Amino acid sequence: MSHGLGKDTYEVWEAYMARYSAQFRNTILRKLLPPENRSALELSKEYGITVTTIYSWKAQLKRGTLRIEEGDKSNRDRSWGEKFSLLLEAQKVGEDQKGAWLRENGLHSEHLTVWEQEVREYMAKGEARLREELRETKKELKCREKELARKEKALAEMAALLTLQKKTAFLLGEAEDEG
Repeated sequence: MSHGLGKDTYEVWEAYMARYSAQFRNTILRKLLPPENRSALELSKEYGITVTTIYSWKAQLKRGTLRIEEGDKSNRDRSWGEKFSLLLEAQKVGEDQKGAWLRENGLHSEHLTVWEQEVREYMAKGEARLREELRETKKELKCREKELARKEKALAEMAALLTLQKKTAFLLGEAEDEG
């Protein structure tokens, strides 16, 4: 796909554009385009991004180098790792910067609350699962120890019988030699 930028310039541009999530960018573009047709200046003030960035996204859309659906991901579809990383990152962001950070990541504060609860539940389920596995492993170990003890007892009996058989054969062999 030709985008009219040199490779190095394009990579720098991509890095800059990555400041904002695809969801955030797509939200702005949807509000900019029909049916809402809101102005770039209005959206700039509302979301705290530059008008230039908004016009750049619109230009990319017109050139066909950007699609609104591209990179759009439901917050429900995010992986556990991504949710956890975002939760950790959110903890580092000051309250005065939280709104801008949420917009940049295409989130609402409720997402963080829900994800935190999901992570807690996931961890609790994992902990319960591990406890159950430990209980089953202990149970299996106990059964194997009983089986091992039974086999050791049987082996000791066999060794005693073999020793007795050899002694008997030895004694009977001496008795035959005398007679």
